Amino acid sequence: MSFKSFLPAVIWFIISVVLLALPGNDLPHTDFFDIPFFDKYVHFGMFLLLTVLFCYPLVTSGLDKPAIRSTFIKITVLAILYGIIMEYVQLYLVYGRSFDVVDIVFDAAGSVVGYIAITMYYHKKIGPDGNRGRNQN
Repeated sequence: MSFKSFLPAVIWFIISVVLLALPGNDLPHTDFFDIPFFDKYVHFGMFLLLTVLFCYPLVTSGLDKPAIRSTFIKITVLAILYGIIMEYVQLYLVYGRSFDVVDIVFDAAGSVVGYIAITMYYHKKIGPDGNRGRNQN
């Protein structure tokens, strides 16, 4: 497992920092973004993707199941903490943005759903008997 396997996650993390730190006036205003709660869906999706991208390289890492599951949990908790920290950044450091507890809820929900999705994918890929894929004798 090398840094290259985490490159998509690191790039997405940087993109998310930029998006979450944009001043309120720089956010686009079009009819598409007038969907009710659109910003909450964006938060959910951003954190789901962030969690999955950081967890995915571990699926093929060869680590034992307990180590992978505990790392998945740590990544999920760190993603939730990152969402909380970014809300404080928006409150104190970004002009035109504010602290929103509902954003934190959707950040956390996205991270948890990402954790569930990657765990299900890992369990399906490895299988309950420890085999990788089908027809492994």
